[in-house]
Amino acid sequence: MSDVARWLGPSVDMTARRNTWLAWLIGLTALLVLGNLVSDGTLPLNYGWDVRVNCAAVDAHADGLDPYFVKNLKGTRFSYPYLPVTLDVFRPVCAGGVLVAHHMGVYLVLAVLCGLLLPGLGRTQTSPRDVALRLLCVFGAFIGFEWVWASGNFAILGGVLTAVALRLLLRPTASAAGDRGFALRVGGAALLGLVTSFKLVFCPMIAALYFLPLPRARKLVLIAVAAFGFAWPILISRVFYADLFSSWVGVLTKQIPDQHAVELMETNPSLLLLARSLLEQVGLGDSKPVMFATYALAALALVLVPFVLSVLRAVGSGPARAGGSLLSRLDRWLIDHPHVASRVTVLAMFALYVSSPRLKEYAFFELAVYAAVLIADLPALALAAMLAVGFIAPGLVSISGHTVEGGFVLLIVALACFWILLLDFRAEPMRLEAQDVRS
Repeated sequence: MSDVARWLGPSVDMTARRNTWLAWLIGLTALLVLGNLVSDGTLPLNYGWDVRVNCAAVDAHADGLDPYFVKNLKGTRFSYPYLPVTLDVFRPVCAGGVLVAHHMGVYLVLAVLCGLLLPGLGRTQTSPRDVALRLLCVFGAFIGFEWVWASGNFAILGGVLTAVALRLLLRPTASAAGDRGFALRVGGAALLGLVTSFKLVFCPMIAALYFLPLPRARKLVLIAVAAFGFAWPILISRVFYADLFSSWVGVLTKQIPDQHAVELMETNPSLLLLARSLLEQVGLGDSKPVMFATYALAALALVLVPFVLSVLRAVGSGPARAGGSLLSRLDRWLIDHPHVASRVTVLAMFALYVSSPRLKEYAFFELAVYAAVLIADLPALALAAMLAVGFIAPGLVSISGHTVEGGFVLLIVALACFWILLLDFRAEPMRLEAQDVRS
């Protein structure tokens, strides 16, 4: 690991003036991201199909029609995927047709807002450089924003709400002390749970809240609040929109014939579909138990187990603390190292998100939001690797006119970025704490 540490190099904050090559790389990456956005904005394509579906569903519901039947939606062949309660929540958003007509301009503003809202890892002050890197990540990482921008998918709203939730959850320890600080974190947990209810497969991310630097009882309260935030829209839809709730379930379970259905196995660059593709090569693609077992093994081997082992390794490398179970030692270590705990929490969210069994191209925008929190604190060579793998490589594919839809390029890129972040953590788990001591 000493070789890895040497490869990662010193902190960017300490060597920014000497790393002219890094400044050039960041500039070139920014130009590529900007070029991609300009190229996408000028193409003569019919953008915004998702926003048209969503607002057509809102209009159908306002007219007394069942919006989960595609025949009741004007100008689209796709079905409405969200819970019934969202039909009234989205009504002000779709009012007057402004969003449908101008969604690209609105989404640009929301993406900027998302980048500005994102917090640092436990710090009270944020430098302009950090904000610029977060904005660059939001707009350019995994070309997620390009897919959201083109499709008009409401993942942009999920990204903004996620940024607010992280802002509340990752508050600096000094300002988060006491009942007021914990109350703000409760609000962040509820908001994070609410965001996961938009796409049900992402609910495991709630478990990442356990890595916050808080006493175990308070962390369990936050997890319970987030779980309630996840379940609350489902309960409201079930109780107050009973007829529509049945139609929503019908869409998910393909019980409504002759229309597009939202399903787990729909083409997407996820580990589950990658497992199925590999099994098809050996003639086992029709066996769902084998497919799900392969997917679980891949998620554990490539993401989850390395993450857990890296955290336990960091806990074990610290000064010995007598007594208590492994979980108790983890709790004490997180409280003793609040900035590292914030880093681990976001990395856990990234790991659980990228392990999801359904990861559509536009979902990589929300993955970029989690990466944006971590990227500003990377040392020079790790940051350069993130830019090259997560920004430049998929950006060049996009600007060359090739599509990543239907393949696994974005998944491979995201997994590579996860490992860059994980190796950085393994090499210097206490780097952020050391920087605070020096400052």
